[in-house]
Amino acid sequence: MRKQFLILVCVCITSISWSQVHEIGMSFGGVNYIGDVGKTTYLSPNAFGGGIFYKYNLNPRVALRGGISYYSIEADDADATNGIRKNRGYSFNNAINELAIGVEFNFFEYNIASTTKTYTPYILLELAGIMYKSPKTDLGNGQFAYQNKKAISIPFGIGFKSKLTQRIALAIESKVSYTFKDDLDYTSKDFPSLNFGGNSNDWYVFTGISLVYTFGRPACFAEFR
Repeated sequence: MRKQFLILVCVCITSISWSQVHEIGMSFGGVNYIGDVGKTTYLSPNAFGGGIFYKYNLNPRVALRGGISYYSIEADDADATNGIRKNRGYSFNNAINELAIGVEFNFFEYNIASTTKTYTPYILLELAGIMYKSPKTDLGNGQFAYQNKKAISIPFGIGFKSKLTQRIALAIESKVSYTFKDDLDYTSKDFPSLNFGGNSNDWYVFTGISLVYTFGRPACFAEFR
């Protein structure tokens, strides 16, 4: 009996080591920019965003995650409460392509195969590379030629996920990204008409829902905890 028990434990450990839980999913929702143009509200989605992602669950509390996302951002000084911005009357729209990797921490143990541990709030922290448009050449009459520019951002946020079916879960997430750059709104000292001040870097915020498909659960994951 003891020998059989040890064999079972070894099989379980091997299964967990080589066949951890995987998740793939897609997210969609709203995006807002925070910077030198328009409103300064931190959570006010006014443009579309979405992406696809993959998660590797190290255990019921921690998952590694990576994803590719597209975010549209826009702002208009006409929506600002600041009188100076309203009088300036500037507006813009841009697009951000993001490639991110990071980690997700669950507040509770999460196991979609379980009948009791099927939901949890979580927090996340990522490191991302982004690409967006930046002005390159002044063509005159307020027109510019643009180029692709690359930068680093640090997304972090909170979410809540819950099981829908045996394989599918639903998540609600809000993620704030700090960019180290001040030109998502095309601010530039190289062009007088775009040099409208600002001394802080830009942010963008994604708030949305995700559908997640889970696969690859090891046989002993739920039983030995």
